[in-house]
Amino acid sequence: MDPLEILLVEDNPDHAELIQQALSDEKVLNQIHWVKDGQAGLDFLFRRSVYTKVRLPGLILLDINLPKINGLEVLKEIKGDPNLRVIPVIILTTSDRDEEVAASYLLGTNSFVTKPVKFAEFFEKVTSLKRYWLLTNNGPILSNSPGESPPLFPSVTFKRDQKMFEDKPLTPREIQ
Repeated sequence: MDPLEILLVEDNPDHAELIQQALSDEKVLNQIHWVKDGQAGLDFLFRRSVYTKVRLPGLILLDINLPKINGLEVLKEIKGDPNLRVIPVIILTTSDRDEEVAASYLLGTNSFVTKPVKFAEFFEKVTSLKRYWLLTNNGPILSNSPGESPPLFPSVTFKRDQKMFEDKPLTPREIQ
């Protein structure tokens, strides 16, 4: 299994460097892609502009207070797309406002983490995230071929004439 790729959407270069250091480890060889604003994050995920040949990340670390497009709008786009919504998104921000925490979870974040002010606490918090999301958690299996959007779960297909939104669930026979 390939190492998990991580997308870091963070405008503060000092925070980005610290996060990358905390995630880097000789034993865990995850590739970290850093983009500096919300628009670049969406371009990366939707493979637009200079990102047409990138692999989808298995984890997204997303700041809220970003230039161009804020993190909550980015999160809304991610969770609204059927090919991206299964990617775990961790909001990693300096904010601890109740409204932003609530909005993040309503939009589908998997975790909301406030960045500590002190260096050692910040480093430890990101290291804890790494331990869980990279070493303990089993994430989704994504199609990573640039330029194509196959079903996320290719072994499960549905009959084309089946009404997907009927009140009754599909039976095992209706799933092929």
